[in-house]
Amino acid sequence: MYEVELKLRADHDPLRERLDARATRVRSVTQTDTYYDAPHRDFAETDEAVRVRVERDDDESVAKLTYKGPLLDAESKTREEHETAVADETAVRGILDGLGFEPAATVEKDRVFYALDGYTVTLDAVTDLGEFVEIETEVETEAEIPAARDRARDLLADLGADPDEGIRTSYLGLLLSKSDTQQ
Repeated sequence: MYEVELKLRADHDPLRERLDARATRVRSVTQTDTYYDAPHRDFAETDEAVRVRVERDDDESVAKLTYKGPLLDAESKTREEHETAVADETAVRGILDGLGFEPAATVEKDRVFYALDGYTVTLDAVTDLGEFVEIETEVETEAEIPAARDRARDLLADLGADPDEGIRTSYLGLLLSKSDTQQ
């Protein structure tokens, strides 16, 4: 499975208006993502990520373990991704610790999800970074990536966003580069 994703900085107010008119609001959550460094390779060099995500809404809290492979596309944040819910957040953190993985950084964000034409459009308010919009879908094969990416670009443009202002850097990367410039 491949996640085809585009992300850009965006003012939420005009996007929210357009999304409320055209899309279905699915849910809103708060996510806390803890990213881990591996003992056997440098994820910054390989462009991979391992994270534990804790997602909270009004009703529940869910923890997930995720592996994200290197970026596969020069125009988007497309990558192979594997994710699973975990029953015990403390246990999964203990497993990672036991294997030598160390927490590297935490990203916190409030997210509002919309469904639009087979895509998920997300308005993200990221602590210490600001407002972003993401649009994503999943495809089965690499051959499907270009068409899915181009359709995502078209949908962003229809919503009044400029897909040419896309950001391929993860929120983690943006936070780390921000902290590097502040030191």
